[in-house]
Amino acid sequence: MNVETFLKWKILPRFMMLISTAMSWRCAEWFMQLDSPTASQSAFVSVVMGVMTGVFGIWMGHEHKGDNNVTSADRSSNRTAR
Repeated sequence: MNVETFLKWKILPRFMMLISTAMSWRCAEWFMQLDSPTASQSAFVSVVMGVMTGVFGIWMGHEHKGDNNVTSADRSSNRTAR
């Protein structure tokens, strides 16, 4: 597999999102198994879930853009064409 194919398929960002999702899932499972969670444990899980909401939103924003191999010159010409 060459570098262009690797970047085009976006393997690394998708793998990182998968791992982040699995880690947040494990965090939720840990919290649900606690007999009497403390306020700090509840705050920790709340922060993890809030961060995952932001991560997912950013990831989805980058996924729909399509080809990320656009140069800055291409971007500036698109702005002036509008």
